[in-house]
Parts: sequence; structure tokens; C-alpha cells
Amino acid sequence: MSLGSKLKAVLVDLSGTIHIDDFVIPGALEALERLRKSHLKIKFVTNTTKESKNTLHQRLTRIGFKICQEEIFTSLTAARNYVEKQNARPMLLLSEDALRDFSGISTDNPNAVVVGLAPESFNFGTLNKAFRLVLDGASLIAIHKAKYYKRPDGLALGPGPFVQGLEYATGVTATVVGKPERAFFTEALVSLGCQPEDAVMIGDDVTGDIEGAQKIGMKGILVKTGKYRDGDERKIDPPPSCVAENFASAVDLILKEGT
Repeated sequence: MSLGSKLKAVLVDLSGTIHIDDFVIPGALEALERLRKSHLKIKFVTNTTKESKNTLHQRLTRIGFKICQEEIFTSLTAARNYVEKQNARPMLLLSEDALRDFSGISTDNPNAVVVGLAPESFNFGTLNKAFRLVLDGASLIAIHKAKYYKRPDGLALGPGPFVQGLEYATGVTATVVGKPERAFFTEALVSLGCQPEDAVMIGDDVTGDIEGAQKIGMKGILVKTGKYRDGDERKIDPPPSCVAENFASAVDLILKEGT
């Protein structure tokens, strides 16, 4: 399927697409430089909740990416914005580092539960406290509901199974603020002054990245790195606009379309 010749912006997933922790996906550094030489605007959009935006930026810089912190839009940012709009006082199930992105938010007498990737919090005691809060009327907010993500040692459980466990136990449906939610992609595009039909999303998550983006009218390129599993491209309808071996191949497709 053609990406079209009027592309103005590219949204790029981070973990699994251009890096995995401190490992750079082969060819990603050079591909990003090629993309930057084009006329296209770029925004890096991520559901990563295991570390703060500042720590994530430091990691990307350390491993060689030339990315400004202002170019990164995270689900933690989207969650904080939502919490502030709702005047919520959340119980935060987040990693110690990710808590930095909620600095200044009151957590006294919680009236909400916010769930991100927090392995140290996914134990009976903490989850039971969250369960009781939601039963008593606290809102349930999922930063995202990814089933799993890619680590250097293999796939690992994401926050989705724990969010769904709380939903099952309480009968309450969580409000999701990260990918694949429409508001997440829309907010990222607004910051670029771009309409969905003029943008493409590159990512390794066929549901969170590609299906979510295509539902608002964007094109989607699924890369076969990170959490990609054989046959993922057949799991959504319509299928991805394109499938590429990796980020470098995705950039080649985009630049070829623009010539």
C-alpha cells in the first residue's frame, strides 16, 4: 500500500523500534539522521513507564541518538495531564524513577489509582490496596495496557495483565491514556501542527502503535523488531499500511515515497 506523497510528519515509537534499553536497533542511528534531512517533522511517542522522561532522554543520548527532550511525548506526560484535569489524588503504581514525572501531584487520601509498569508494586499487598480503593469509588487509570514488552533478556509482562486483573475484580473499566488511545496520538500531532492523514506512525506494537494510529486516519508502518511476533500484521483489520524489517527499512520506504 502506498504511503502517499503528502506526508508531513512521522511519529516514531522508541523501545523496540529504535532501541531496547541500552541496545541500539542496528541501523537506527543512521536512519534517523537520514530522516532528519528530509522535510518531515518528527515526534517520538512512547508508552514507556519504567523511567521518567528525563531518564529516558539521558539513556537515548548516552547510546548515541541526537534527540531533544522536547521531541519526546510519553504516556507518563499524558497521564499527568489527565490527572491534573480530573483534580485526582492518585495512588501511583509506578517505578521509583517514573514517579519523578508526577512531582507536585498530591497523593494524600487517594481518589484514583494510576497503573504503569511497576514490577515492585505488582504484589498482593499493593494490588489489594488498589483494589479496595477502586471498590470504594476511586477511578482506575491505566497509563497503557500493553500485554508485554521487549527486554534484552526476552519478552516481559507489561502493565496490561495487572490492569485487567483490577478490572475483573472490581467490575470497573480503566480509563487508558497512552497508546493506542485517540487522544494520545491527537495530542502528539497537534504539537506538530499536523493532521492525521498527513502523518505516519512507525512502531513494533501492531495494536498500540499501528492500529491505534490508523484508527485516527494515520498511516502505519509495523517493524519486525522489539515485541513483534511472526504474523502480527494479520492481527488487525485493516492491516498495517506497510511492514518493514526494521526502522532503517521503514525510513527507506518513507523517503522513497517522498521522491
